[in-house]
Amino acid sequence: MPIQGEHHPAFEEYCVCIYELREDDVDVIQARIADRLLVSRPSVSEMIHRLETEKLISLRDQKIRLTPKGEKLAQSVVRRHRLAERFLTDILGLSWAHAHREAGKWEHVMSGEVEGAIARVLGGPTTCPHGNPIPGSDYTAPTAIRLSDVEVGHAFTVSRIPEELEFASGVLDFLEKTKLIPGSSGVVTASQKTGVVTVEMEGKAVKVASFTSARILVTTA
Repeated sequence: MPIQGEHHPAFEEYCVCIYELREDDVDVIQARIADRLLVSRPSVSEMIHRLETEKLISLRDQKIRLTPKGEKLAQSVVRRHRLAERFLTDILGLSWAHAHREAGKWEHVMSGEVEGAIARVLGGPTTCPHGNPIPGSDYTAPTAIRLSDVEVGHAFTVSRIPEELEFASGVLDFLEKTKLIPGSSGVVTASQKTGVVTVEMEGKAVKVASFTSARILVTTA
C-alpha cells in the first residue's frame, strides 16, 4: 500500500474514477470522467495531462488506462473506501448514502494500521455494502444480468449495485428503503418498454426507474 500523503488527493480521485468506470464497463474517456466527477472538461484535460506526466495513466486511441502504478494507487484507495463503507454501515449503523459520503473522506486519510484493524473487526469482508468487490479480497463475482433483463414472473436476487448508481442523487436511499440490496430476493411483476420495472420485494410493489433497473445487477435461478 502506498504511504498516506504520497499522492495528491486529486490524483487519487481521478485514478479511482477511472478504475470504477472500467469496473462498470463504461468507456473511460474524458467526457465520462467529467460527468462522474462533476467537473469541467478543460479541468479533466489538464488533470489527465498531469496524471500522464506522473505515469499514473496511459492514453491510447482516446481511451484512458491506468498504468500498473495508477492501478495500485486506485486499488488502495478503493479498498479503504469500501472497507470504510462496510464499517460505517455494519458497525455504526449509518445509512448507505451517509456511509458513502463519509467513506469518501476516510479513503484519503486512513492509515494502513486502521485499514488492517477495520478488516479484522469486520472479519475480512469481500464486498462493500453494495456488493462491489473489495480489492485484495478473494471475491469471485457471480454471473449476473441487469434487472431490466429479467422476464416478468421470474425471481431474482440482487448481486451488485454499481458505483454509477452510488453517484446518482437519491438512488442509494431509494434502494436501501425498498430493500433492493445485495442478498435480497424479489420477483419481477411488470416491465415496460421504457425500461421501468416493477418488482415485489418483501410483499411490497416497488417501481424501479429505467436508469436504475438497467444498472442493478442480479442473479436468477
